[in-house]
Amino acid sequence: MGLLTSLFTLPVAPVRAVVWAAQRVAEKAEDEYYDPAPVWRELADLERRLLSGEIDEETFDHREDELIDRLTEIAEFRSRNP
Repeated sequence: MGLLTSLFTLPVAPVRAVVWAAQRVAEKAEDEYYDPAPVWRELADLERRLLSGEIDEETFDHREDELIDRLTEIAEFRSRNP
């Protein structure tokens, strides 16, 4: 039965390969999007820029709030998808 099934489903093989590849790309993109390391690096850089006087307190506060919201989103995603 395995050989017969393989022969009948052979025309669908390229579609399955494309779907598999698309799923791997989506998984990789999701892994990168929900990686907290770049957000932590940006927070550190933001603080460095504030301390060096490159940005003012208002700009710092606004961007810091955005980054903390992003970290919260990442934590919630990771708790739902271990």
